[in-house]
Formats: sequence, C-alpha cells, structure tokens
Amino acid sequence: MKYSRLTKEQFEELHQEFINFLATQSITADEWTNLKTNKPDLAEMELDVFSDLIWEGALNKAEYLEHFAPQHMYLFHLEDTKMHAIVVNLKNDVDITTQEGYDWLRENLMDENVEFLQADKEYSEDKNLDKFKMIEQGASITKGELYNYFYKLIN
Repeated sequence: MKYSRLTKEQFEELHQEFINFLATQSITADEWTNLKTNKPDLAEMELDVFSDLIWEGALNKAEYLEHFAPQHMYLFHLEDTKMHAIVVNLKNDVDITTQEGYDWLRENLMDENVEFLQADKEYSEDKNLDKFKMIEQGASITKGELYNYFYKLIN
C-alpha cells in the first residue's frame, strides 16, 4: 500500500465509488460478502487498492496545502515541477491555531512580530508521495484562498 487506508467514514462517504470499483473487477455484492468472510486478506487488499486509487486521484487534483502550528502558518502552492511555500512566522506568544490568535494575526499583519518567508522546493521522484507526507504531518488540501491572499500581500 502506497498511502494509507481510508477511514471507515471515508469509505461510507465513497460507498458508491467502492461499489463501482468492485464492479470493474467483476465482484458482486454477494461475492464481496463472501470475500470478507472467507478470504479476509484478499478483502483487505481490495480496500487498500481502492484507498490508494482515491488518494492518487485526490493528490493529482490538489493545488494547495495549508498547515497551521501555534506560531507558524505554512501555505503551499503545488505547481507541476515544484511547490512554492509561504511561511508566516509569529515572533510572539500568539497562538494562531485559536480563533483569538488568528484574529490577532488578521488585525496585525504588518506588526514587527509577524515575519513572511518564501521558498521553492523541488519534488522528489514521487510528487504525490511528497504531498501525502505533508498531509500525514497535518497539512490540509485547500482551494488556496489564504495562499493567494498572502502571495498578493507580500509580492
């Protein structure tokens, strides 16, 4: 398995897609029930293959990632050959993972305690795996509103 297995909630959300996936392999509902009971290892493998397919599709479509830490905001634009990062660092004790701290940041963007950094990072040989590792570390796929706001602000 390349990525990670989807959660029970994700499988429930993707129920119809999973049925279609099984159908492409000519596995009927009865056969799936039989597989889970009599060949659980094979059923587990099917769940893993489906999970990887879903992750691969989501990672191919992902254009932006965000990751928040108490004093840092990491905003990534996932370009074709590299990712561009904007990092917002706070040099004080304000915690931007709280609503109060986030509000402080919005109202004090030009404060001396707010620092902006930018960098480009090349992908490894497997850019989707690079993206996935960032998600595993706490990043979320977004539409890029924050990235684009800060990009315009500092460039």
